[in-house]
Amino acid sequence: MTTKLIYPILVSPLGPEEGGGFLATVPHLPGCMSDGETPREALSNVQDAIESWIEAAKDMGRDIPQPSRRITLGSISS
Repeated sequence: MTTKLIYPILVSPLGPEEGGGFLATVPHLPGCMSDGETPREALSNVQDAIESWIEAAKDMGRDIPQPSRRITLGSISS
């Protein structure tokens, strides 16, 4: 039986200059992202991106980061 890994996902709105909609990114998997017209669609689409990212990492012999319940975000100084 394969254990499904559940990664935290960040969903952000895209501005009109970026085509609108929403972007879903996976901080634990660098470069893993997808978008959608709604936050729900972006979340659904990023699941395929996660599977593809993990498959590609396995094919290249790279380690698969374990998911964490905590995400550290950088701060912006004013």
